[in-house]
Amino acid sequence: MDLVELSIAGCYRCESPVWGDDRGFFREWFKGPDFSVAGVDFGTVQANLSLSARDVVRGLHYSLAPEGQAKAVTCVGGALLDVVVDIRVGSPTFGNVELIPLAAELGVTAFLPAGVAHGFCVTSEQATLAYLLSSPFNASVELEIHPFDPDLAIAWPTSGEALLSPKDAAAPTLAERQAAGQLPIYRS
Repeated sequence: MDLVELSIAGCYRCESPVWGDDRGFFREWFKGPDFSVAGVDFGTVQANLSLSARDVVRGLHYSLAPEGQAKAVTCVGGALLDVVVDIRVGSPTFGNVELIPLAAELGVTAFLPAGVAHGFCVTSEQATLAYLLSSPFNASVELEIHPFDPDLAIAWPTSGEALLSPKDAAAPTLAERQAAGQLPIYRS
């Protein structure tokens, strides 16, 4: 895997070959030793799958778990636009947004360091996103930022009206979360 650091400190686009033939394709979407060579310390304790329909926008979600929660995500069916926002107070890239196209056949994995917000928008009829997490889900420390926060100005690629969960639709803005002291602190 080739790991390319993006504009958000600690965020990587990870690319691997895709081998295909008339039966389909095969790819390696996570290789721990390649992460280690790039200086990324990532141990997994939980794996998740999310299936969503076209125009579903999930996020922007983040964790305030004391141990942090890094993620490696890849699309295993369909296509989507993955979105990462640096919300770590004190980060040199605070407020930066990264847009990472993911599709099953692209051979791309996104690595998100602890403390960033994550979301995605499905651009195919449906898409399945696979997650590896460095800490388990803990509802008491999981928060969200409104995906259509005007200050973030994310260009979600919906073909019509975005489909949001009630929780995401009612989420505060980044500025409101910051004013409430509900953002993670950057640790270099």
